Amino acid sequence: MPWPRSLAGQMALLVALALFMAQAINLALLLRERGAVRMAQITRPAAYRIADALDQEAAGRPVVSDRGRVRLVPRDPITATMQTQPAVARELASQLTDMGVRVAAVDVAIAKPWQYVIPLSRFERRMAMRAAHEDGPRDSIVIAVKRTDGRWMALAGGLPREDLRLFWRLLGQTLILYVVVLVPVLWVARRISRPLRELAAAARGYSPAAKPEPLEESGPPDVCAVIAAFNALRLRVTAMLDEKDRMLGAIGHDLRTPLAALRVRIESVEDDQDRLRMADTIAEMNRTLDDILSLARLGRPSEPETEVDLAALVDAVVEDFRDIGETVTFEEAERLRMRLRPSLIRRAVRNLIENAVKYAGAADVSLASDERVASIMVADRGPGIPPERLDQVFDPFFRLESSRNRHTGGIGLGLALARAIVEEAGGRIVLTAREGGGLVATITLPRV
Repeated sequence: MPWPRSLAGQMALLVALALFMAQAINLALLLRERGAVRMAQITRPAAYRIADALDQEAAGRPVVSDRGRVRLVPRDPITATMQTQPAVARELASQLTDMGVRVAAVDVAIAKPWQYVIPLSRFERRMAMRAAHEDGPRDSIVIAVKRTDGRWMALAGGLPREDLRLFWRLLGQTLILYVVVLVPVLWVARRISRPLRELAAAARGYSPAAKPEPLEESGPPDVCAVIAAFNALRLRVTAMLDEKDRMLGAIGHDLRTPLAALRVRIESVEDDQDRLRMADTIAEMNRTLDDILSLARLGRPSEPETEVDLAALVDAVVEDFRDIGETVTFEEAERLRMRLRPSLIRRAVRNLIENAVKYAGAADVSLASDERVASIMVADRGPGIPPERLDQVFDPFFRLESSRNRHTGGIGLGLALARAIVEEAGGRIVLTAREGGGLVATITLPRV
């Protein structure tokens, strides 16, 4: 049986197992007590009859009467085919000793109806026939006692029948306990687990872009306290993110202002080569600043989702690179309507193509789709990336020094920003080695 994963299931199973163990122990104790009572039912009357028979013999009266059960026999009536009962024999011997009756040996066995070897009186035969007619053949307990003078005394009697009502009573008690205990336990567990499930769903579905709605505080006081703490935490996180956005906006404004001033001042530099290098440095700083701000603001985009043609969007990005003379090809694809944030997806595709152009000189772009996902592939014939580094290159500010230096590789935010954009849209981006050399970057976006 699989272990339940829910709180209610685990509590119910543990309580059920505890009740089962308790009832099993209770049954063992009852059976032990029942065995002691059954032993007393067998041995105590037999001990009294044997003591009474010996008293009658000491008084000069015969041992056996028509209604008696104790009689003298020439030998031990218990045969090898009978089922001996040494525990009963020891108990009977102990009781005879307590009563002051001295005997040489006690032997007890259970005999089947056809194993009787003791001659019965007329009364005993009549009672045996009546019992057989009413209840069917019954096993008998045969008791043989060897006296100190060497003679044997024997008696036989019916075994007490097993009382099956004890089992059914215990089963009924168990079912009642399960109903009385498990129903409240399941109710309490559900009362606790329902708000916890809602809390887990709210935590998983938390989005910085959405306005935080307070979660209803329900359940026991401890659970209500956890939900209240979560509501307060979500408000604090949202306030921190708002403050971060304001700070990033201020940083972007404060940095772009002096960069713009520098861009104006370099126009007075007479050396054309120095002026161009300064302009490139300022442009690179602006791009780096844009990447850092874009990466920091992801998760709280200001651009709403709109329905766009993904094929047209990718084709427009490719045309931008063609306009500046880059070798970028695009396989024509059918119109593909999707809901997404076009500016961010365009930025992710542009970063991938830009990487391919920088490190391979050209890029091959294609688009494929099925009923569930759409895939954008950007392939190149560059030096590639070692397999053990394919995931590491998505880390911010990570660069492969051996093949991508500062001059060609920026500061290592392009792939990190592309992955963050794609994952924010519910998709994924992977890098794989291209057959024949090079690299293939694949963006996979869900269509629904």
